[in-house]
Amino acid sequence: MQTRVVGTTMPILEITMAAGERLIAEGEDVAWLTPGFVLETSTRFGSGGKGGLLSGLKRALGGGQLFLTEYTAPPTGGFVAFAAQLPGVIREIRIDAADQFMVQSGANMASTPDVEVSVGLQKKLGAGLFGGAGVVFQKLSGNGTAWVQLAGEIVEYDLQQGQSMLIHPGHLALFRAEMPLEFASIRGVKNKLFGDSLVLAEIHGPGHLWLQSMTPAKLAAAIQPYLPEKTQSVGDS
Repeated sequence: MQTRVVGTTMPILEITMAAGERLIAEGEDVAWLTPGFVLETSTRFGSGGKGGLLSGLKRALGGGQLFLTEYTAPPTGGFVAFAAQLPGVIREIRIDAADQFMVQSGANMASTPDVEVSVGLQKKLGAGLFGGAGVVFQKLSGNGTAWVQLAGEIVEYDLQQGQSMLIHPGHLALFRAEMPLEFASIRGVKNKLFGDSLVLAEIHGPGHLWLQSMTPAKLAAAIQPYLPEKTQSVGDS
């Protein structure tokens, strides 16, 4: 299996596969592919080989899809391509028992069959900031490779034991699963969501984290004034 990322602002992930190699992704995320691939959709995919409806339900609670699609390469091999949904970057991460990760919901693009995608953390913080869904992180565990899409520019930090950072939850894109994470209310910052306090994610070392400069909520807020207003149809009362 060979990969390449094509493009800059809106990159494409292209994965070339030998005969019989398999890849797991959400069904509608594929952009294009060569002929001959066998596609199968099931709740058991994305479970790291554990299978079953329960694994799919847990994944759905973490912001993913209940059903995932397995792509199996034909005897002649081929490639499948996935397009980023937001301006940003695509990163490849290797996963095993010692290297597990938490990623923002919706950032997982594809993975090899033995990677498990499950709910990692779910926190209700305020409808205005996260569209009513709160902040959700998916956990990537098992054994294999996953590809994730991160929004905007990426800044990486290594926190040592005893170090911590306060981060707007939407900018916390990816971090090692063993890093403790909690949410802190910062007094003295007035805003329309939380009165006289601001809720930030507080993450503790040791471990590595990836921060993204763009959040989907802020992108939506930026383009909202330019969207056409909804008009009432003739039949509406």
